[in-house]
Amino acid sequence: MTLEQLRIFIAVAEREHLTRASEALNLTQSAVSSAIAALEARYGTKLFDRIGRGIALTEAGRLFLPEARAVLARVRAAEQTLHDATGGLRGTLNLAASQTVANFWLPERLARFHAACPGLTLALTIGNTDRAAAKVLSGEADIAMVEGQVDDPRLAVTPLDGDRLVLIAPMGLNLPQSLTPADWAGFRFIVREPGSGTRHILEDHLATMGLSLGAGNIVMELPSNEAVRGVVEAGLGVSLQSELVAQRAIRAGLLQGLDIGLAPRSFYLLRLKERSGTRAEQAFIDICKG
Repeated sequence: MTLEQLRIFIAVAEREHLTRASEALNLTQSAVSSAIAALEARYGTKLFDRIGRGIALTEAGRLFLPEARAVLARVRAAEQTLHDATGGLRGTLNLAASQTVANFWLPERLARFHAACPGLTLALTIGNTDRAAAKVLSGEADIAMVEGQVDDPRLAVTPLDGDRLVLIAPMGLNLPQSLTPADWAGFRFIVREPGSGTRHILEDHLATMGLSLGAGNIVMELPSNEAVRGVVEAGLGVSLQSELVAQRAIRAGLLQGLDIGLAPRSFYLLRLKERSGTRAEQAFIDICKG
């Protein structure tokens, strides 16, 4: 089994398509097919089922995928250690971040890190809190930064500066300055998808009043902060959102923002406890904590 075969297997598994995987890897489709066939023949098991023009992981393939990712993560860590040992910070640092962090908190810190360590390449993937944490657990990311709390014994969690959440509402909605449980029960919510840190906080806040999110009070579930804000501006409901995300629309008079008394929340930096950090990772962490 070679590292190249592992890279090819992961690319095909993530895309469930040979042609798209070959394009991403800049290889011919025949080379990708041959690598998968060699793995299957070597170990006498099918990794993919061919379904029409598509493919899907078999049970063996699903079990093998996290192990393959973990091997490549260790290879990247070993490469980075050698880069560090030569005295210069070079190589690639793989990051994951939840949406609020990635779009509104992280850019200035990425710029400072690039100025301090121009030889390092940063690769960032963006998802919700749960997905960003999963990237670290699978070895696809060295570090994740999220706004939701993550409780997993495999992860080292470091608090960072955070933000404040406000209720956002259309300009035409008559909002009292102090909301009662009856007011909350009457709202129709625009929410992020399950796994979002902001949604977790909204659910927890409603629970303190004996309320919950459900089919009766969710108007729309959307996958991005910008989409949520746009739908609230259009007058379809209210939402809880980071002040970092909403402040421009509030200042422009497109939304109203109401402080509902929630304590400021921290963002969190996630790393695998079992991994030794590289100098590149520590340099990035120092920027985030500074």
